[in-house]
Amino acid sequence: MVFVYAVLGLLILLLAGDALVKGAVNLSLRVGIPALIVSLTIVAFGTSAPEMLISVQAALRNAPGIALGNVIGSNTANVLMVLGIPAIMTVLHTSTHDTRKSYLQMMFATLLFLALAVRETFDWKSGIVLLAVLGLILFDQIRDALRHRRAGELDEELEEPEGADPSMPWWKIGLFLLLGLIGLPVGADLLVDSATEIARMFNVSDEVIGLTLVAVGTSLPELATTVMAALRRQADVALGNVIGSNMFNLLAIIGVASIIAPMPFELPELTFDLGVMLAASLLMIPFVFLKKDLTRVWGVLLSCLYIGYVVAVIV
Repeated sequence: MVFVYAVLGLLILLLAGDALVKGAVNLSLRVGIPALIVSLTIVAFGTSAPEMLISVQAALRNAPGIALGNVIGSNTANVLMVLGIPAIMTVLHTSTHDTRKSYLQMMFATLLFLALAVRETFDWKSGIVLLAVLGLILFDQIRDALRHRRAGELDEELEEPEGADPSMPWWKIGLFLLLGLIGLPVGADLLVDSATEIARMFNVSDEVIGLTLVAVGTSLPELATTVMAALRRQADVALGNVIGSNMFNLLAIIGVASIIAPMPFELPELTFDLGVMLAASLLMIPFVFLKKDLTRVWGVLLSCLYIGYVVAVIV
């Protein structure tokens, strides 16, 4: 039954996160917040809500391995699995899109996270640093987007936030918000409890469960989004989805969780996984800087690397 509860918790999390995004987006637009700001902030935070609730719950329940493993494992899965599987289905023409600045911001967030990890704890001091950097990056992205809009170069996707429905009635907005706000903590509670119990059953550490079961589960929305972007020949959306998700995982999720509850850990237990996360991030260089397309060969390679990593973690 513990596996059923884990799947149920994950399902509730994903549905509640989607409901919260829809409710928050339409509420923000109704009260006059520009669509551009909604896209860059509320949608980004809303789609990371399931991971954030898991990490916060795990930190509060003294299971930092699940909290940190969730983020580290998700970032690795985002590059190797979330880019690998869609690339097997169809070639992603990443060579025609410029994601250099966003990628460099993601790498800065990754290196900052690694530098803070040397302290062997993520506490309120770490949280303030991570959230401050996130604020600066968001400010820079909003400024760039406003400049592009004035020049008439803004992407249509930023003008039409995910989940926007101008005709949505107030009662429906309220219902989505209520379902999201109730469902997220319930789903996170179920998943964290189940994941901890599974770790005890198989005599493995919380870190292993966080790096595998929880990380793969919380990466499913990114995988679905990237598959759809690949099928629609939107390589920039696919790559941007992974870069943005990885940056938010490190800065927002760990930043918030660190302030709510300290997360001590032993660095040697996570050194391999942190190294794999960094290596996976560096594997994106050919698609960002060298104008290489994400072909099926790359897709198979990335997917095989991820399978090998999961096997190595479990064994």
